[in-house]
Amino acid sequence: MGFIKTPIKGTRDFLPEDMALREYVLSIMKETYASFGFEIIGTPCLEHIENLTGKQGGENEKLIFKILKRGEKLNIENITEPNELVDCGLRYDLTVPLSRFYANNMNELNNPFRAFQTGFVWRADRPQKGRYREFMQCDLDIFGEKTNLAEIELITAITTFLKNLNFQNFQIKINDRRILTSMVAFAGLPIEKADEILISLDKLDKIGVEGVEEELLKDGFEEEKVHKYLKLFQNPTQNIADFCHEFQIDDAIIHNLEEIIHMVSQNVKASLVFDPTLVRGMSYYTGPIFEISVEDLGSSIGGGGRYDKMVEKYANISVPAVGFSIGFERLVLLLKERGFKIPTNKEKIAYIINNMDEQIFKKIQEERNEGKIIKIAYRNKNFKHQKEVLTKDGYKIIEW
Repeated sequence: MGFIKTPIKGTRDFLPEDMALREYVLSIMKETYASFGFEIIGTPCLEHIENLTGKQGGENEKLIFKILKRGEKLNIENITEPNELVDCGLRYDLTVPLSRFYANNMNELNNPFRAFQTGFVWRADRPQKGRYREFMQCDLDIFGEKTNLAEIELITAITTFLKNLNFQNFQIKINDRRILTSMVAFAGLPIEKADEILISLDKLDKIGVEGVEEELLKDGFEEEKVHKYLKLFQNPTQNIADFCHEFQIDDAIIHNLEEIIHMVSQNVKASLVFDPTLVRGMSYYTGPIFEISVEDLGSSIGGGGRYDKMVEKYANISVPAVGFSIGFERLVLLLKERGFKIPTNKEKIAYIINNMDEQIFKKIQEERNEGKIIKIAYRNKNFKHQKEVLTKDGYKIIEW
């Protein structure tokens, strides 16, 4: 069998122009988030299998790339269950590892702690446009802040970042997990099955009301109660109090969402609206949840929410936490499709030489010291193609 030159399906090679765009977006992100006091941290790509399969990641737990035990630990003769073959896996998001990180290092960190993390994650998903098996995630999280100051700051930071990239046509949708679970109870569906029901509801924009109904009936829920539940989402109002008046929602929950919407809208002039159909697939959310949608893409490019119970699973101590993940890959794809050009004031010069000359090295070093971008290369046989590529990359060509 010969070697294969193409990458594994669902993964990609990045050309120089692709990497330049990715690095530029990351640089704007780092600069913006640093201005809000977020600190960069890092976690391993590998995570304990117990952490990854703790019934916190919703559908993503079905998509884990699991890693076999090694050496003496892999005792096949005594294996009775498939999961006994593995002890770790590739992380499917950054929130689970981050919660473990915080539990392990909280004594050395500020309180509240503002974390910014970027890194690849892996899901054994079906590849399609904008969806990969290996992709970059960029997360903002605040630990130790129990008030909605955390949500307001996160949404403001994300909005500021998008505007710094000249994004305009985006909308932030917001809901609360507690409203969603109250609606499950109001319809007479079993509250202990709320996570399972919400996973189906989360597919509403993809499979429609009929598709969600079919899934819930297939899972054994009573038809009358399913109909009552789904009817709640027909023609919903964006007024939170009006929508929630019959579900016995605590006034504090309603006021909390209204205050987030008001403060963010006034602060950065963002379009922030209440959407009772917003779910977010992760079952670890405990309060407000939010998502960014962009008209050009027809889907979200980021989202997050409050997950106050996560750290407690690792450290036996209750720590309030809120996180927001930007869909980096979709964002870069959207910029690329729009023909986005990286702004630069630096002059780019390509010297094409026929012979080695120490004078040219002296000259280009002086120009590099002046801040210019300089390439030097021997003249190719196909000089026409060489010039075309350099010109496309923005270089002024000088033959020496």
